[in-house]
Amino acid sequence: MNGSSTHKPRPMVDLLVSIVLPSLILMKLSGEDELGVTGGLITALAFPLGWGIFELIKYKKLNFIALLGLFSVLLTGSIGLFELDTKWLAVKEAAIPAIIGVAVFISTFTPYPLIRALLFNADIIDVDTIKQKLEENNNVEAFESSLMKATYLVVGSFAFSAVMNYLLARWIVVSPAGTEAFNEELGQMTLYSYPVIALPSMIIMMGIFYYLISTINKMTGLKLEDLVGKK
Repeated sequence: MNGSSTHKPRPMVDLLVSIVLPSLILMKLSGEDELGVTGGLITALAFPLGWGIFELIKYKKLNFIALLGLFSVLLTGSIGLFELDTKWLAVKEAAIPAIIGVAVFISTFTPYPLIRALLFNADIIDVDTIKQKLEENNNVEAFESSLMKATYLVVGSFAFSAVMNYLLARWIVVSPAGTEAFNEELGQMTLYSYPVIALPSMIIMMGIFYYLISTINKMTGLKLEDLVGKK
């Protein structure tokens, strides 16, 4: 059965398809004796682009972050194919996490705050039980205040990603777009982005999630095992 409810995270597959394979293609197969500059770039970008489209179609669920990822890949391809100034690559790399961070912040003023989709949703923890216990202990307002603090921390994590993305792009990608050297540097940047940016950002997000779980424990008495894994 297809559908968003059957979708299970596959981080190793995502890492392989979106980072490792494109990086290797850009660094090893962009020479004129292999795929060529344009062929290497198109082939490398086809992996994350195709994977993102496949995920969206298969699970029939529009995902804001996934859509931004697809948009990011298309922009990267455009910069390389149209041989734009590499400064635009750095701007693009910083813009994607910056847009997500701004969206998370702005959403707190709407009926659908993104913090709930990121960290406080029924796919991760038992939201209904938490709400019930918060009401019983008269801690609803206090929890909302803590949730807002978590929102600021999440926004800060995306700001960190934006700055690091910009610096990494400016440091590594220095050759003109449309050259074999540009492709190789783009591959290196993609490969380095995981340990330099993605991994620290993941640790920060885990810390924020731990803060949220600790707050829930204090306000409801519920432990982690009471909250995770229930459907």
